[in-house]
Amino acid sequence: MARPPRRQQDLVVAAASQRERNPVPSDDFSAEVPDRLYFRIGEVSAITGVPPYVLRYWESEFSSLQPRKSGGGQRLYRKRDVVMLLEVKRLLYQERYTVAGARRRLMEREDRARRGDIRAALQRLRSGLEEIIKQ
Repeated sequence: MARPPRRQQDLVVAAASQRERNPVPSDDFSAEVPDRLYFRIGEVSAITGVPPYVLRYWESEFSSLQPRKSGGGQRLYRKRDVVMLLEVKRLLYQERYTVAGARRRLMEREDRARRGDIRAALQRLRSGLEEIIKQ
């Protein structure tokens, strides 16, 4: 069996090393997050399919992502942080938002949730006051 020419072998090796340095984002955006209290950056990287350096970059770009640090300085992500990272990944890779656009979209979503919470609290307050008036 003849080996391919040396130049072709070099191209194959170069392409493989390039894939290792710049991994292609996976298309699986529905990863299951285990029910645990904290995750280390390597575990979050495995769950999201995103390299740790990208996670650290997103942490600097999205103010809502602020993992705690252990005594040794290692990042400890909570489950809500991992879910947020999966949402950021979906916005950036699947819906093709820019970082600024994804940041704006997440802020809008948080505002809507906050308004919903305020509405629910006001509704409870109103019903409580109506009960007092009835008495």
